[in-house]
Amino acid sequence: MANGKVLISSVSLILVVGVAIGVVVVVNKSDSSSDPKVAAQQKNVKVMCEGTEDPKLCHETMSTVKGNTSDPKVYIAAGVEATMQRVIQALNMSDRLKVEHGDKDPGIKMALDDCKDLIQFALDSIESSVNLVRDQNIQAMYDQTPDFRNWLSSIISYQDTCMDGLNNGTNGEKEIKEKLNTDSLDEMGKMTGIVLDIVTNLSNILEKFDLKLNLRPASRRLLELDDEGLPTWFSGADRKLLAAVDKGTAGAPNAVVAKDGSGKFKTVKEAIDSYPNGNTGRFVIYVKAGIYDEYILIPKKSSNILIYGDGPAKTIITGHKNFVDGVKTMQTATFANTAPGFIAKSMTFENTAGAAKHQAVAFRNQGDMSAMFDCAFHGYQDTLYVHANRQFYRNCEISGTIDFIFGASATVIQNSRIIARLPLSNQFNTVTADGTKMKNMATGIVIQNCEIVPEKALYPTRLTVKSYLGRPWKQYARTVVMESNIGDVINAEGWCPWDGTMFLDTLYYAEYANSGPGSNVQGRIKWKGYQGIITKTDAEKFTVGQFLKGGTTGNADDWLKATGVPYAVGFLKS
Repeated sequence: MANGKVLISSVSLILVVGVAIGVVVVVNKSDSSSDPKVAAQQKNVKVMCEGTEDPKLCHETMSTVKGNTSDPKVYIAAGVEATMQRVIQALNMSDRLKVEHGDKDPGIKMALDDCKDLIQFALDSIESSVNLVRDQNIQAMYDQTPDFRNWLSSIISYQDTCMDGLNNGTNGEKEIKEKLNTDSLDEMGKMTGIVLDIVTNLSNILEKFDLKLNLRPASRRLLELDDEGLPTWFSGADRKLLAAVDKGTAGAPNAVVAKDGSGKFKTVKEAIDSYPNGNTGRFVIYVKAGIYDEYILIPKKSSNILIYGDGPAKTIITGHKNFVDGVKTMQTATFANTAPGFIAKSMTFENTAGAAKHQAVAFRNQGDMSAMFDCAFHGYQDTLYVHANRQFYRNCEISGTIDFIFGASATVIQNSRIIARLPLSNQFNTVTADGTKMKNMATGIVIQNCEIVPEKALYPTRLTVKSYLGRPWKQYARTVVMESNIGDVINAEGWCPWDGTMFLDTLYYAEYANSGPGSNVQGRIKWKGYQGIITKTDAEKFTVGQFLKGGTTGNADDWLKATGVPYAVGFLKS
């Protein structure tokens, strides 16, 4: 019955999409090159598709458009609708496979449960794209390309995470993975990639359509901190709230958690579950000092939560789920947030499974426009999973061993302390493992004005235990370390491969204005994708103001100012 229900709702969605976008998409059967309208359409399709990775599939999709074929919005709408249909197909397939195979093995059930959730998130992202195309004219769409690219990038992140979850190759996982990929996910990824390529290249496309539009890039003004140390883009209400939290003068939070019973709730989960339906504005949760041994998932409907504690040394959320004990990486997280607008402040998230247990996530975040301030994230392998969407970290402490900051999001980590820990004797440390899979994804990891150091236990052997800034998890891994103090714990080569020569030509690794003994690039690797020390102009693209763009003006300040977290939009030292 569950499968049938999904199929029915999917058909409804497909029917709604074509109408909602406001275009007519039908097969154009006329192939007469003598028809001026057909010739004009073919020319426009070529313009739309010439910058895509799969021009054949792009041409097949765009050639189905019939109507005002001189309007580029019509072609974008066709791509978005085709993507929506493929996402729905993948959702149906994941549900069907769960019914057919979910009772065969706990690992398979867990992976298919994750896939279904991830594809549902992908559906949310493509629905946001549908709404944008439906509700805005082409100028407004262009102005909002940072949001558009983020939504499409997140779909690819979710698709890839689903595939990675079916990675054991045992108990039929390999066969299920191949069927899910071949029958739906592969097409979903390819179609999403085409639309992403088009949106990324939209400025050039619109110029060739000769429309009278304002195609100037969004303002690059650098925003400063105000007298209270808060960024000038925070909303007034959130700025006052964060300042009051700092001073201990904040009004009564919506929920108070205390192990000793002095709050309304004794567990963090109970406080999260108290989030009211239809809530607007901030929902504030105060977690008093204590060690909370529990697993938390903030659902996507619980947007704009602010959770804060009495400091990272006092308020600690802890867990120990791990891959070795049979838990899929995504579900090992002690604390997971899937809601937009999330803020965490003054608390610790940890996974104590240890190095021998391999993947063991302390904090997983896929909430768009989320910010963490004065928090600690402690673990070993895969500590901080920056899963998808735009994320900002400030004044934090992050520790681990292998790939301990990883994911496929747009993440900036500012003014933080990054600590390499002592791994097992046969292991090495990698600070980052970015999962950017396609070249036009608006994703990557930026480390700015941070300190990279060894923990006390690693210090005596820091020069013999190899530690690197990162390794490429996916084909277009993108990581920039700038204005940071890099300790001698980092190996002279700086970066290490994932597997042989895989991804070394397509990745993008760069450094800028760093200091410390580990910042010397003379001994760095000589890969084609390693950029070395980049120029200030290139580095500016990875500052908050450029890299975390969002909202109707295309500036990061559209959303960061609503969080109340201190930040710098531009350079901090140069």
